Formats: sequence, C-alpha cells, structure tokens
Amino acid sequence: MQKGIVYLVGAGPGDPSLMTLRGVECLRRADVVVYDYLANEQLLNHAPPAAERIYAGKVGGRHNQEQEEISDLLVGKAREGKTVVRLKGGDPLVFGRGGEECQALKEAGLAFEVVPGITAAIGAGAYAGIPLTHRDFTTSVTLISGHEGGDGEDGSIDWERLGHDSGTLVFYMGISNLRQNMGRLVNHGRSPRTPVALVRWGTTMDQQVLTGTLADIADLAEQHNFKPPAVTIVGEVVSLRETLRWFDTRPLFGRRILITRAADQAGEFAGLLAERGAKAIECPTILMVEPESWAPLDAAIAKISEYDWLVLTSANAVRYFFKRLDALGLDARALSDCRVCAVGPGTAEALHGFGVRADLIPDSYKAEGVAAAFAKLDIKGDRVLFPRADHAREVIPHELGCMGALVDSPVAYCNVMPGKLPPEAVFELEKRAVDCITFTSSSTVRNLAAMLGEDRMVDMLRGVAVASIGPVTSKTCRALGLKVDIEPAEYTLPALADAIEAFLLKSGADSLE
Repeated sequence: MQKGIVYLVGAGPGDPSLMTLRGVECLRRADVVVYDYLANEQLLNHAPPAAERIYAGKVGGRHNQEQEEISDLLVGKAREGKTVVRLKGGDPLVFGRGGEECQALKEAGLAFEVVPGITAAIGAGAYAGIPLTHRDFTTSVTLISGHEGGDGEDGSIDWERLGHDSGTLVFYMGISNLRQNMGRLVNHGRSPRTPVALVRWGTTMDQQVLTGTLADIADLAEQHNFKPPAVTIVGEVVSLRETLRWFDTRPLFGRRILITRAADQAGEFAGLLAERGAKAIECPTILMVEPESWAPLDAAIAKISEYDWLVLTSANAVRYFFKRLDALGLDARALSDCRVCAVGPGTAEALHGFGVRADLIPDSYKAEGVAAAFAKLDIKGDRVLFPRADHAREVIPHELGCMGALVDSPVAYCNVMPGKLPPEAVFELEKRAVDCITFTSSSTVRNLAAMLGEDRMVDMLRGVAVASIGPVTSKTCRALGLKVDIEPAEYTLPALADAIEAFLLKSGADSLE
C-alpha cells in the first residue's frame, strides 16, 4: 500500500490570497482536507473536486478529547495511504495545536510536513495599520493565548513579566477574558493609558478595529458588542494606526456587492471591486456551455480563408472560437487573410492572448457600435464570420447584411441558467445585507428573475443599488421592474467598477469602526 503523508498547512489569517504557494501545492494533491473554523473555505477550491473535505473546527472552547479525535483522524487517513492536508487558520504551530498533531503522527510512524502560514498577529496588525515593532517604540513582540485565566486564576502566564514589558503584546482569542486580562496587566505595572486595539476578522472584508486603552477597552468592547474571533494588540505601536491604516480606508471598504456573472468569469470583476475594499458575493445566474452541435461553426472554420472579417463581441466568443480552432488542429495563423473586429478592450485583450491584434475596435461597445464602425468602411461583398451566443441580438448580422456583406453567424456557446443560486448569496439578499447588485448582460437579469420570481426579485432588491453594464441590460432591468441606479458611460468592467464606487461614495458610506 502507498504510504500516506499529512501536510499541516497554515491557511493564513483570513484573506485567501495570503496562503503560501507551497500550501496551494499541497491542497492540489490532497485526497483529504481536514479544515478549521478559521480557515477560509475559499481555499478548499484548490483541492481536487474528488477530495474528501472534513470540517474539524473548534468554536468557543472545545476540549482535549476533540483534539485527540482530530489527531486520530489524521493518523487513520494517512494509514489508508492518503495524502492528507490539515488546513489550520494562521500558522499551524502558533496556538494551532499543530505540535500535538505532529507528535501523534510521529508516534504513529507517519510522514508529515509543516507548511507555515501568516499568523493572525502579523496579518491583523499589518491590515489594521499597526506595525508590531517599530524602532521608535519597541523591538520586541510577545504572543499570548488569551484563553488562559478566564476562571479567575492567572494560569501559566507570567503576568508580572508582561506588566513590566514595554514591548508589544498580542493576545489570541481573548475577547471573553478581555476585562480580566487587561486588568491583570494594569495590576502588574503596565500603564492604564497604554493603547490597545482589537482586530476582528483581520485581513478580510469583514475586518473591524476598535481602539482604546488598557483602562477602557473592555468597556468599549461591551458598548460595541465586539465579538470573537479577534486578536488584542497592546502597546504604543497601536498609536500609529491613524497614520498607517490603509486597508479599511479604501473607498468601498465594507460594502457588499453581488456579482451575477458566470462563475468562471466573476474573478476579474471581483478583483476590481476588492481593490476598492468591497466584498464581492458571487451569485452566478448564467452558465456558459458548448452548443448542442459544433457543425455550423466547424463548417465556417473549415473555410476560414474565405472570410474577410471575423467579428468577436466578447471574451467568451474569443475563448470558444479559439477552443474550436484548436480542436480542429488550427491556430491563429489560420486568420492570416482575415481582419478581426473586437468589441471592447476586454475582448481585444482576450484576443491578444492568442497572439492576434484587433484590426477594428468600435468606439461603442454594443451591437449598434459595431454597425456604426463598419458603416465607415466599404464591406459590400465581404464575407463576415460572427461566432455568437445562442441568444445574441440580430443587430450585427442584419445591419452588416444591409451594407452588402455576407454574414455567417454560427453559435459558438450557449448561455444557460444554473440549477440553483448559491445559498450564501440568497441569504445575504434575504437579510438585506447587500449594497449593490451588478448585471453585465440581459441574461443575468432575466435568469435571476426566473430563479427568484419577478416579484420576489424586485422585493429583495428594494434599497439595493442596481448597476448595469450598459443600455441594453438596463432596458431589461427596467422591463422586469428594477430601477437602474448605475450605468457607466463606457460599457466595460473597469468603468462599471468606477461608476459603482462613485455612486456608493455619493450615497454615503457608513464606517464599520
């Protein structure tokens, strides 16, 4: 039997992009992933679809028996010859009990590897604008378990030393014992005026920071109903936050924006919004699939040298056209005698990825803009290939045909409705937690209405800013009873992100702090 191995992988402090490359490599080869409460579930997407996923989180103080069960689970799965990833929030060996799990694996004679992660103190401090060390303040940091001492006993913590320590102190998971721990520091010599920061869900779009002093932070935490999970940072370096904060000052920080694009396309737009501080909630209402038959497109590709123009109106059209070109044993060289029209910079960029530079990019990124661009040219008698979506408008074939062109428009891909909406996205809508919803095609609007029901959709989006990519999509929104609040002058994703930012800033952004 193949020998198993366990990788103890640090998932980092919350932001999934802070996972190490080695951690991602381990996840990609995993047969089993055993993950914690504080490990961002987005990281599970790196594991193979067939990998077994086991939740072994500990919320609010579970005991040694549970830890022994987790260790036994790791040993058992590894003995089956499986590659196991133990995905732990932060770093596995910093208050993660990873050392105990390593001991259990060592005693069982099993191979293991520890993959470090960014621990919560480092991540939360950096994203809160608090350097844990600074030459003008301190050169030392102490990491402390905040769980100890909750029963009124001092536990194993040397409070006498901490009280006289001028360095930075970081307590992990100590919100429930906050008043006692801060009081102990004061009782053992630390100035009650020492600055303190609580950082909840550090490095994520839900990050909250509360600042005060040793004397008043417990009262402030109660007033603000400040809940775990959080770290407590104690020290003069906390005073630098107002100067160095960067993460939670971004224009859309804390805003929740629903993206209805197809799942394999949402990442680019989500990234644009995340750069502005927003939390993107993916709610794909369309699914891109192959057409029922490739025959019409294959027939067109077989005589590609006869075409004068190739018109591609989206990155999807580019992707599916070149996918079929490759399947037929061809590449971009087949287009050597054919000029290419790309609608919009996104389409042109996708085209450039295949080594092709667009000959024509219309000024307006919609079907009418394509017609207007070709109206300036003499295309009478030209043959035009227009690979399209199954429900594409007939504007381009009709208008170019009226100009004397011979247009073939085979279906290159189909927009279909997913089986269901993500429960998390529906929950966010139901609890009225969404600030803005984005529609990037008429299909995204129609499908959402079909999946929710028109009346329910309109009700759930009451008070939610509606952002549309352009006038055609906006017309569909209005026909279904929605008021369009945002429509960029340029019909591109960057322009849509800019327009959303301008609108939400104008409407007033509430700070989380």
